[in-house]
This record gives sequence, structure tokens and C-alpha cells, in this order.
Amino acid sequence: MSAVIALPDIKRDQTFQHKLEQFNPGVVHLDRFNHVIALNDVALQILGPAAEDYFGVRQDTILGMDVLLLHPEKSREKLRLLLRSEEAAPGCPVKSPPPMAMMINIPDRVLLIKVSKLIGAEGPAGTCMIFYDLTDVTTEAVDARGLQGPRRLFKIPVYRKNRVVLVDLKEIVRFEGGGHYTTIVTRDDRFISNLSLTDLAARLDDDVYLRVHRSHIVNLHFAVEFKRDEETFGIVVSDIDSTCVPVS
Repeated sequence: MSAVIALPDIKRDQTFQHKLEQFNPGVVHLDRFNHVIALNDVALQILGPAAEDYFGVRQDTILGMDVLLLHPEKSREKLRLLLRSEEAAPGCPVKSPPPMAMMINIPDRVLLIKVSKLIGAEGPAGTCMIFYDLTDVTTEAVDARGLQGPRRLFKIPVYRKNRVVLVDLKEIVRFEGGGHYTTIVTRDDRFISNLSLTDLAARLDDDVYLRVHRSHIVNLHFAVEFKRDEETFGIVVSDIDSTCVPVS
């Protein structure tokens, strides 16, 4: 999978692109029913310990398993959608959907996943799933306060116009959730992330990023005004629209 990164600093852009090209991707070959046929060493290193430690599945029994059973339950529906090529790309049974970023808390990983549909002599013949582990380039090595829990994010991977974009957390004004997806809003731009608001909230500093509503997280550094009328309360933030975010 080829990708470029959109960053304001060209040198940083080239550095990240070079790193991405050096990544050894995890590769999993699936049959038409999404059962694992084969996998490379990187995929085994990530999926194997998770299968044993969290799902009670021995590494030597991964072959033949439904790949969804090797992921946390809350991640399965999102992955299922990615694997359904007929829904992601109607009209073409082997056209592949765009990459998807996922947070796999077991074991604490941030993955960029790409699936490519395969075709054989008799038609669709399965899927090749390729993933890049972006954990080290998107999260802190250790919690700054020494607390237990998932590694905190400092960048969020999104996919836009055939490019992987790492959005700097400090530039994000607010997050707005919508099902499995989240709209990320900066001062002058918007991005769609397929990371859920709940997944993001678990990786943010709650002293700065306040979940003010089940569908909204606000960066308090960009809060400029509090509004209240007879029945509602909101926080105005300094994005391009001066949005008033509802507070539940």
C-alpha cells in the first residue's frame, strides 16, 4: 500500500514517508468466508499473543479461524464492514475499499488496515489483509503521569484522497462522534476518522479534552465562551464556524 503524509513541514513529510516505506507490514490471507489461510511473521507477532492472552486461542490454531474472532468484540463490526467489498464498492466484487485506521486495545495498538480482494479463475477468491502498526508514530511511549491504561495519542491517522494524514492532536478543536466514525475539527479544516469517539476518549488527556456530551469532545484550550439559555447549555469553540457545542 502506497501512502503519503500531509504535513506542513516538507522535511517531516519526507521523514514519515521514509519510515512508512520501511515498515514491515502484517499480512493475512483470508478465504471467501474470512477464515485465515496464511499469515506472515509480523501478523503472527501481533495477533498471536492477543489470541492466547485475551481469547484463549493457541497460536497454532489461528489458521482456519474467522479473523473477526481475533479482534476485540467492539472492533468486529467495523472490520466486518471493511471486509464487505460489495457494500464498500458496489458493482465490482473485487474492488477494494480505502484503508481504515483502527485502535486495537488488545494488545494496545493503532493499526492502519488495508484489504485487497483477490480474484481467481472462478471469480472472487478471498482477501489479502495488510496492516501497518502506527502505534509508535501516533502514541506516547509511556503515560506522562505514570498512569496505567492505553498509550495516549499525540497524532491521529486519517485517510484523505489516497493519502495517510496524521493530524496533530494539539491542532484539534473538537471531536464530533457519529456511530463508528468521528469528525475531527481543527481551526480551518475537517477530517473524517473511522475511530470511534469512545476509542479516542480513552487515549486523550482528560484535563484538556473534555467529553461534554455523548457525541462531543472539546479541547478546552479552544473554548472561548459559555452560553446558557432557559433549557440548554453550550461551549463556543474557536473553529472556523465558532461552533457552540452542546453540553449534556
